Amino acid sequence: MSVNLLLGLQWGDEGKGKIVDVLTQSYDIIARFQGGPNAGHTLEFEGIKHVLHTIPSGIFHPKAVNLIGNGVVIDPVIFKKELENLAPYNIDFTSKLLISKKAHLILPTHRLLDAASEASKGKAKIGSTLKGIGPTYMDKTGRNGMRVGDVFTKTWKKRYKTLVKKHLRMLEYHDSALEFDISELESEFFEALGILKKCKVVDSENYLHKAQEAGKKILAEGAQGSLLDIDFGTYPYVTSSTTTAAGACTGLGIAPNKIKEVFGIFKAYTTRVGSGPFPTELFDEIGKQIAKVGHEFGATTGRARRVGWIDLVSLKYAIRINGVTQLMMMKGDVLSGIKTIKVCTHYKIQKKIIDYLPFDIQSESVTPQYVDIPGWEEDLTGIEEISELPKKFSDYIDFLEKELQVPIKIVSVGPDRKQTIFR
Repeated sequence: MSVNLLLGLQWGDEGKGKIVDVLTQSYDIIARFQGGPNAGHTLEFEGIKHVLHTIPSGIFHPKAVNLIGNGVVIDPVIFKKELENLAPYNIDFTSKLLISKKAHLILPTHRLLDAASEASKGKAKIGSTLKGIGPTYMDKTGRNGMRVGDVFTKTWKKRYKTLVKKHLRMLEYHDSALEFDISELESEFFEALGILKKCKVVDSENYLHKAQEAGKKILAEGAQGSLLDIDFGTYPYVTSSTTTAAGACTGLGIAPNKIKEVFGIFKAYTTRVGSGPFPTELFDEIGKQIAKVGHEFGATTGRARRVGWIDLVSLKYAIRINGVTQLMMMKGDVLSGIKTIKVCTHYKIQKKIIDYLPFDIQSESVTPQYVDIPGWEEDLTGIEEISELPKKFSDYIDFLEKELQVPIKIVSVGPDRKQTIFR
């Protein structure tokens, strides 16, 4: 049985959580393959907004099993709060939520190291969410990390203390003014770890292999966005994991030839949280309008997102490196009322016009080359059928589809799961 994959094509915040929630009814297993609680997947239905950080976005559907894969890093404290927030909805976590034994744990000192490292960068800061993600992945690749399966072994406490001792020495090196009470942080951590240990932990790659053999339908859920990929993103202003399609293979143990459809999600415009290059960023009233109407604030951090026109240069790049087979456009409703919409089709760098994402768009002077598209006045949020869409909005979709050369199969016109139109 093949696996379908869903991921973001911009700098994150594209609306992946909503689409996973919409699609879950067609799948048996939703499997998260990378990232940590720096992700904030927002779902809205029946008048209630839910924000998930670690738990996959199919958790509200009664039949689907939700798996946190080996490529994910887990903060037990945040995970505990997530479970508490979901308590009123009577979700049977014992049968609906599985955790990979190979997923790495975020320790309290990882968060401290994240904060100290970011503070030391001054104006050159990355824009970290300060959740300890980077230091945890550094320990993973440095072969020092602690995994979920480790907490069930006799040597767990000894290894934990050794790693924490190393982290505290590193904090001294940073010479940070960071104030903390390690005993208080550890008390909270171990209490939360006790909750995590009660969850069902599995050899996730074997579980997924057996599920494929049994003909189960699997949807791999990505976090962040392709332009934040550690290899192919706008480095160094990226996250610490592989956010592209390749991450589903390493983060779940799924073979490349088992992936069938790759769903790529993008906004009808572009946003970015934190530092880093953003060629189409808007600093005018239109940018403020889009941010206000689109409620562009990070679901995890609450930080205001930077806003800009849609960038087809970076979108085409993300489509190619992921092998996207279907596109899904989010937040088309946010652009209603804008007279003229600009679409970036090329970059101009040193008097040369290019249509690809180069090695560096930070230090180079990048001038986006735009095409003007007539906007639409109509409110899209109440539309339920594709035939009801205003012609100018349909023209915008058709223009993007032609440029990107991949079909746009879903158009979102609002945050609720009902505000989703299939084409």
